[in-house]
Amino acid sequence: MTSPAPDALIADLRTLVECESPSSDPDALARSADLVARLGTERLGVEPERLGIHLRWRLGGPTRVLVLAHHDTVWPIGTLRTHPFGISDGVLRGPGSFDMKTGLAMALHVLGSLDDRTGATLLVTGDEEIGSPSSRTLIQDEARGADAALVLEASADGGALKLERKGTSIYRVLVKGRAAHAGLEPEKGVNASVELAHQVLAVAALGDPALGTTVTPTVATSGTTGNTVPAEASFAVDVRARTVAEQQRVDSAIRALIPVLPDAALKIEGGINRPPLEGALSAALFARASRIAADAGLPPLTGVAVGGASDGNFTAGVGTPTLDGLGAVGGGAHADDEHVLTDHIPARMSLLRALIVDLLPTR
Repeated sequence: MTSPAPDALIADLRTLVECESPSSDPDALARSADLVARLGTERLGVEPERLGIHLRWRLGGPTRVLVLAHHDTVWPIGTLRTHPFGISDGVLRGPGSFDMKTGLAMALHVLGSLDDRTGATLLVTGDEEIGSPSSRTLIQDEARGADAALVLEASADGGALKLERKGTSIYRVLVKGRAAHAGLEPEKGVNASVELAHQVLAVAALGDPALGTTVTPTVATSGTTGNTVPAEASFAVDVRARTVAEQQRVDSAIRALIPVLPDAALKIEGGINRPPLEGALSAALFARASRIAADAGLPPLTGVAVGGASDGNFTAGVGTPTLDGLGAVGGGAHADDEHVLTDHIPARMSLLRALIVDLLPTR
């Protein structure tokens, strides 16, 4: 890790970071996709397939190794004014630098350096930070039949690879009551706030800490005025689970909720968003990467389980062996102290390159 990060990669990374690309801004995403297409064409020597805000480079033959990245971020337009791109004492900062534009730049440069990349496909999506609503099917279809999916999301603490990711489910529970005057005749109403309280407690009880399953009621709304029995209420639910079985258990339980108050009604929206990346889908790839790192004299690899989800959940969900967290080493994802440790970039690139070469079919 003593070699500096390549100047050309840092230059590309600066260009990527300074093109702000919040997931919620279609115009910004279009500009970012244009930029990624241009940089990718320069580095890979071929133009991508443009799929709206998503880009795909099939670099010869059917997909055997799928390399996944995304160019959208959580940061709104204008963040650069307070969080400008910069490097000081080996620490690179800027919105989206850690999650995950460094990984994207690494993928472009590593794939561009290969003499034979037949069987490699790079897929860069533009909606990962909001759950990949328009890219999910694209990711799953590309992953089916591949030997491996390599996800360039940032590493966990200390550079650890992400061997397990919890699956995510997102729900909205809607409560229907009946309005009435809160002072004159509250008994004629059906209080949606009270029903909501019952349901929030019921939902929160579905978690199982021993299995790592969290079921968290989050944003809640209810009522219209201070002197009216609320006729409607709703609350959001965030579910994280390590296994498909747990996801399905919670899903069934939420859909089976019944009202407590007479004449109240419930409606459930949402459902399972991302399946879990279970350890069985990463174990062999991690062992392979560890051997490659040892043979190349690279630092020993470590791996962890994390609660956050990525597009690697989708590739694992269709049965494709998946290794995640191959991107930047640093920290502060989605936070003001987002940063990348530049001294680690060369070793990460060497690992990625050697792993891709090892996985690609020989001819």
